[in-house]
Amino acid sequence: MDNLNQQEKKSLFIALADRERALRDEIQREVSLHDNYGQLASEVPDNGDLSFANLSIDLGNAAVTRDMNELRAIQLARKKMDIGKYGKCVACGYNIPFRRLQAIPTADRCAPCRSEEHTSELQSRFGI
Repeated sequence: MDNLNQQEKKSLFIALADRERALRDEIQREVSLHDNYGQLASEVPDNGDLSFANLSIDLGNAAVTRDMNELRAIQLARKKMDIGKYGKCVACGYNIPFRRLQAIPTADRCAPCRSEEHTSELQSRFGI
């Protein structure tokens, strides 16, 4: 984190805290909706309504899973802040630029390493 000044660190800390709060609210909302759809599914009179209720539950579960993954990434970033390892690329060890961290506060790779990782994923997945 030595590449970041105090104002930048504070800005990123606040951004992570705000996003964490928003995610927790969103997860709570999704869980509440999930309960409502579950009740709806048990009361539906026909297969079309049941299919819609099941689809809604599946979409809600996917949203909660996505939000939980992001929440874990935020918690990891905050732990790294605490121990002074935040803002270091896990692949090459160089500092991640502040502008990248502003855009993606949970970034654990610099842009070149992330691009290389993404390319490798595509190659292995699609044989390109």
